[in-house]
Amino acid sequence: MLKIYGSEMCSDCRNCKLNFDHYGIEYQFLDVCKSLRYLSEFLFLRDTDPVFDRLKAIHDIGLPGIVKEDGTVFTDWEDYLQEKGLPVIGSGEGAACSIDHKGC
Repeated sequence: MLKIYGSEMCSDCRNCKLNFDHYGIEYQFLDVCKSLRYLSEFLFLRDTDPVFDRLKAIHDIGLPGIVKEDGTVFTDWEDYLQEKGLPVIGSGEGAACSIDHKGC
């Protein structure tokens, strides 16, 4: 099962959940704003996994951060769906997670 590190405050995280729910993709949502343990786990991933390097360089939080069962980490849930042949639905909600307000 996928682990999604995210926040209910993040529009990209909410859209990810909406799509995964729609397609019946099983996941565990770990809200980093509601648990210091989840925040600590996410920060460790963000600090050590190279998938976050580009996001950190543009001052992006990196949410949602998604971990596959094999430990592989990814952040582009839309590409994940498209690779499975599933179109993204309802992802037009505002983007404001980056300092420059260009997206999560």
